[in-house]
Amino acid sequence: MAVGKEDVEIVKARTDKRNYKRILLRNSLQVLLISDPDTDKCAASMNVDVGYFSDPAGLEGLAHFLEHMLFYASEKYPVEDSYSKYITEHGGSTNAFTSSENTNYFFDVNADGFEEALDRFAQFFTKPLMSADATMREIKAVDSENQKNLLSDGWRMNQLQKHLTAEDHPYHKFSTGSWDTLEVRPKANGIDTRNELIKFHEENYSANLMHLVVYTKESLDKIQNLVEEKFQDIRNIDRGCFHVSGQPCKSEHLQIIVRTVPIRQGHKLRIVWPVTPEILHYTEGPCRYLGHLIGHEGEGSLYYILKKLGWATSLSAGESELSLDFSFFKVVIDLTDAGHEHMQDIIGLLFKYIELLQQSGVCKWIFEELSAICETKFHYQDKIPPSDYVVNIASNMQFYPPKDWLAGSSLPSKFNPSVIQLVLDQLSPNNVRIFWESKSFEGHTDKVEPWYGTAYSIEKITASAIQGWVLSAPDENMHLPVPNKFIPTDLSLKIVSEKVKFPVLLSRSSYSALWYKPDTLFSTPKAYVKIDFNCPYAGNSPEAEILTHIFTQLLMDYLNDYAYYAQVAGLHYSINHTDTGFQVTLSGYNHKLRILLETIVEMIATFRVKTDRFSVIKEMVTKEYQNFKYQQPYQQAMYYCSLILQDQTWPWVEQLEVLPVLQAEDLAKFVPVMLSRTFLECYVAGNIESHEAESMTGHTEDILFKCSKPLCQPLFPSQHLTNRVVKLESGINYFYPSECLNPDDENSALVHYIQVGRDDFKLNAKLQLFALVAKQPTFHQLRSVEQLGYITVLMQRNDCGVRGLQFIIQSTVKAPGSIEQRVEEFLMMFETKLNEMTFEEFKSNVNALIDMKLEKHKNLREESAFFWREINDGTLRFDRRDFEIEELRKLTLQELVDFFNEYVKVGAPRKKTLSVRVHGNLHSSEYKAEASEPHLARIDDIFTFRKSQSLYGSFKGLTGQMKL
Repeated sequence: MAVGKEDVEIVKARTDKRNYKRILLRNSLQVLLISDPDTDKCAASMNVDVGYFSDPAGLEGLAHFLEHMLFYASEKYPVEDSYSKYITEHGGSTNAFTSSENTNYFFDVNADGFEEALDRFAQFFTKPLMSADATMREIKAVDSENQKNLLSDGWRMNQLQKHLTAEDHPYHKFSTGSWDTLEVRPKANGIDTRNELIKFHEENYSANLMHLVVYTKESLDKIQNLVEEKFQDIRNIDRGCFHVSGQPCKSEHLQIIVRTVPIRQGHKLRIVWPVTPEILHYTEGPCRYLGHLIGHEGEGSLYYILKKLGWATSLSAGESELSLDFSFFKVVIDLTDAGHEHMQDIIGLLFKYIELLQQSGVCKWIFEELSAICETKFHYQDKIPPSDYVVNIASNMQFYPPKDWLAGSSLPSKFNPSVIQLVLDQLSPNNVRIFWESKSFEGHTDKVEPWYGTAYSIEKITASAIQGWVLSAPDENMHLPVPNKFIPTDLSLKIVSEKVKFPVLLSRSSYSALWYKPDTLFSTPKAYVKIDFNCPYAGNSPEAEILTHIFTQLLMDYLNDYAYYAQVAGLHYSINHTDTGFQVTLSGYNHKLRILLETIVEMIATFRVKTDRFSVIKEMVTKEYQNFKYQQPYQQAMYYCSLILQDQTWPWVEQLEVLPVLQAEDLAKFVPVMLSRTFLECYVAGNIESHEAESMTGHTEDILFKCSKPLCQPLFPSQHLTNRVVKLESGINYFYPSECLNPDDENSALVHYIQVGRDDFKLNAKLQLFALVAKQPTFHQLRSVEQLGYITVLMQRNDCGVRGLQFIIQSTVKAPGSIEQRVEEFLMMFETKLNEMTFEEFKSNVNALIDMKLEKHKNLREESAFFWREINDGTLRFDRRDFEIEELRKLTLQELVDFFNEYVKVGAPRKKTLSVRVHGNLHSSEYKAEASEPHLARIDDIFTFRKSQSLYGSFKGLTGQMKL
């Protein structure tokens, strides 16, 4: 029974048709119930107000380890991993995360499986089992997760900032845990980790510290009965909420410059101030206001000046911790090589801009403009997946009063200059911490951070020294932003006469194809526009591809100070290079979208190379390619897999090789050639009428193809681009071995790819059903039982309409060849399970997959991504879900078994496999010893192999020769 419920009206978006109800259970568990009759997926999130700040000394990572352990089993459901198995078999997913002051557990699932899923979920918190056997295995999983992070600059720099704080403050702690902190050190000190785990759970997990959000199709009353029944037995020990006293930085941690050596190429400044947490003043939004101004990119902004000087390639500003007790305001600047040499000037300019804010005073019109933008964003927010939604709200419940559980701090509405001034005054030279990252500091540091091994040195800096930098900084015309003309004022919805389910081809000419899909589902004043420039000369060599990439980056660079206002106002754009040219994408409020689109097209038509900006972008792109080798080994393995399978793709090493010699004049000569033959594939969707879509495309054609001196001409029929994929030979197991590109990385990785065949509804249905049935057993056996590695996934793969399966595993404990043997052992073991599958289990999985396919798109972006994939691949089966569901309904258990025997089973005569093995430094000896194995065909050279293979026919490009 619920007790002590208060009737508080929860602030919700004007467009939100869901119903909400707050209840308080008799054990003091706070719950928000959400009823959404339109949802296909149901979800729940439990936020526990206990995080790694509560870890006992000498057991770093214990809260995170407990998060892992609660997943395993409970007294009511004692079979290990049965919770995850149930969720997966009912079309859902599950996860959790541990942060400083909370741990969040969540899942989503098809509606028909929700009640039992919720019961299983509730048992985590009611009566979890933490077996000794599982304890040891899951410590290895925590360690594997930590191994994955050791060479990540994000993790390393975050821990360094924590390390340089007061040792008695919980912010100082190492959060993740490892084999060392959870097994080696406790054992050496006579501590039993499992006993401490159970004790930690008993002392900290209490219903009064929990917030639950439940999202279903059912009525509020029905959900309430369900929740009361399942969650009221969680014990309440009236545990006090964890609170920290004061800021983690003492005087010795302020006024410092920390020089540190990152893993990746590049230079970065992180300027950090301890400040009053915004959450204490969230309706006044001081950090949001200051972040908006310091992080602005329009003319006169700090970033605009740094960019003009050639010193920075990105800048962001804002609050970085969500805590009631302390917070930080951060400015993060990516520097060019020249910027690295001008660090003092850059810090000087930053403080100069802060002085400008002090002199200007807190501006009411800027706050009101920002408040209006936030209000529009809140009231016209897109629906997001229920699992994301419940996590956001459950996290908010810890910090905000019930009326603001949905909005959180997203609606600054009270103009209070003194509150903003309070935080602005804290952004002073007396209070600053400067973290300066660069490879150039290698060999010039004298300290090492203990958890990640990051090299660093510290120098004290006085406020007067910083004041000297301010005085000597370049004299540039900094000023506040101007009023934002991109804020939409027309938010009306267009009348859609026909309920169009799929995109229609509105027009096709030798210049372009226009696909159009009006919004019939979401009722938001938003649109999505994509123009794909198919340019045969853009990808016909490594040089061409690099130059196309630099061209797109320069376009974004030129547009930035103008189009940044559009981004702030909720109108987003991107220009990206592709294998076949480049794409312009716009999404957001439709009211002023056309203005931005026309500006971008004009910029393309009048493109000129600015030598100074070319140098900056070339340097940025060079670092991007140099940093490829620092990707996770599993990402490298996936890259090699794509390079082997996809025809007409160039390796990054060749592009990196040609980069140094490319000059501004090369790009100036290249762009007219690249654009000389072009075909535009256009997709326009959302709150836009068909005549507007045709007018946009027509205007683009007029500018590019039909002016007095046209930049572009149509493609010849022979030039329409294709996307062809290597057809692996049946009965052959190919493997490609390589060493990890980063010699310091201990992780190895395997991608074991099984090619099934070209897009076909019946075949797709069998493949998708097998992937669903085998997903959780794969994870359970290879990750939970054998502990091969934290990253262990079985997923489908789709290369331009060619379908397959892939096992992706990253590990420090076994070499890729040994992992491959474990995958094959698993498949042999799974064969028995498949042959023993009952008809009821089979039908249950079929129904779960059908429910997943019937799931409606949540928002315009998600719908557009689905339809664009069909256009881009050339498959054009917008109705594929309907046909695949039809095939699933006809499918028999025997057909699934036959599919396995033909395509997946170890040793099947028609099976086609490719294994990519990336060896980390722990397994380099295995790489050197790896010769052709008796039943495997080794690929020594990717391009020789690619040339020797047959190719599947391309779906894309076939319509290029059609006469309409």
